[in-house]
Amino acid sequence: MNEKIKIRIATWADAKQLLAIYAPYVTETTVTFEYDVPSIEEFTYRINNVLQSFPYYVAVMDDEVVGYCYASPFRTRAAYQWMVETTIYIKQDFRGSGIGTMLYSSLEATLKKQGILTMVACIAYPNPASIAFHEANGFEKVGHFSKSGYKLSQWVDVVWMEKHINPHNQTPTPFVPFSKIKEGNITHLS
Repeated sequence: MNEKIKIRIATWADAKQLLAIYAPYVTETTVTFEYDVPSIEEFTYRINNVLQSFPYYVAVMDDEVVGYCYASPFRTRAAYQWMVETTIYIKQDFRGSGIGTMLYSSLEATLKKQGILTMVACIAYPNPASIAFHEANGFEKVGHFSKSGYKLSQWVDVVWMEKHINPHNQTPTPFVPFSKIKEGNITHLS
């Protein structure tokens, strides 16, 4: 199946398909702490907002978006500019098929070009599949917070995982916004 998957940069026109992937995670799981499915306008805004500074990739198979990932600021203060939080969602029928690894590979490659040093992921716990996925992609667990969010009538822990992707030199190279990086379509044929 992976030979049919193409990874490309998201556009506002993908919002409807991305929202269809995200909605079941909002309404049926504690994977996201968002309570309400955002509107198509809100989701379009989010895509465009992320793309100003960071990559936002979609996995496409036969013209259908089957997953997406993006990076966002870990925190807004200047000292954090070399660290991003990652987000990834895969269409439920396609989980475990290698699409997530393809998406993260593209994300990481671009983040390296931007001068990012560390990727972090916040994972609702327990979520053994997500933790195993992140470990398989080089992340290590660095924190566990108890009862961090309340959703679906339960308190949910979160686990923080991190991956260093560039060396932490005494003086880091300046961050380069994604909007300044020229990217063509990225295709992975495994």
